[in-house]
Amino acid sequence: MLSESSSFLKGMMLGSIFCALITMLGHIRIGHGNRMHHHEHHHLQAPNKEDILKISEDERMELSKSFRVYCIILVKPKDVSLWAAVKETWTKHCDKAEFFSSENVKVFESINMETDDMWIMMRKAYEYAFAKYKDQYNWFFLARPTTFAIIENLKYFLLKKDPSQPFYLGHTIKSGDLEYVSVEGGIVLSIESMKRLNSLLSIPEKCPEQGGMIWKISEDKQLAVCLKYAGVFAENAEDSEGKDVFNTKSIGLFIKEAMTNQPQQVVEGCCSDMAVTFNGLTPNQMHVMMYGVYRLRAFGHIFNDALVFLPPNGSDND
Repeated sequence: MLSESSSFLKGMMLGSIFCALITMLGHIRIGHGNRMHHHEHHHLQAPNKEDILKISEDERMELSKSFRVYCIILVKPKDVSLWAAVKETWTKHCDKAEFFSSENVKVFESINMETDDMWIMMRKAYEYAFAKYKDQYNWFFLARPTTFAIIENLKYFLLKKDPSQPFYLGHTIKSGDLEYVSVEGGIVLSIESMKRLNSLLSIPEKCPEQGGMIWKISEDKQLAVCLKYAGVFAENAEDSEGKDVFNTKSIGLFIKEAMTNQPQQVVEGCCSDMAVTFNGLTPNQMHVMMYGVYRLRAFGHIFNDALVFLPPNGSDND
């Protein structure tokens, strides 16, 4: 009887300790948020078309040339079919796109990161990109191979944003006290954010290669922790109607949801007209998107684009 009581008490004590630990961890601010600057979340919107039309044609031409986007795609050998689709589709519209792989892959050119840890891959890719291209590009876009991006829409969204300011944007998610940009929808960093991030990569106390938590957190959360220390905070990108332009799901899923929730407004209720990304696509869906975005035309329906972004010299941008 005494032995049973002792076991019961031990169980109660262990249970209490476990509950206290969970409660304490639930209140831990990832990245020691209490030491950070106070930040009020912003919903960044695309520029107004009418404002762009007020700019002279010469100024618009200069703007179109000044926006240069470097694309980073993180891949693994198992992604080879997606890798091929991304290479043949939307990355042609980046001013420069490079693939960063976990190991050497003979069939495609890539930069070998020699690790399959996604956070370490991301860190190394940002470090490489900044060291090599900090004087050539002012915006850096990172995506997974399941993401399809419309780079011209990204450039238009960034039109009135100053890359010398610490912009870090995409589709934001809140996790406890941490707000981060989901890698599923793609991550955009300005050159100033890249500069600040790279100044912290060598400081383990602020930007460790491995998180300090009991469990491992995802690479996009790790990035947000590091950027918070640099005074760079996640911003959600939206159109003028408040619709997300960086999407973490495929257009097929959005249409399915719209048919269920808004059957009378499937097209209007689905997605933003100036969406930048969709995620969760198969290689076939990548090519379908490429056809729909860049090939298919409805004669007689004129969009009157306020700005045209010309492809970089020597590009196979179609």
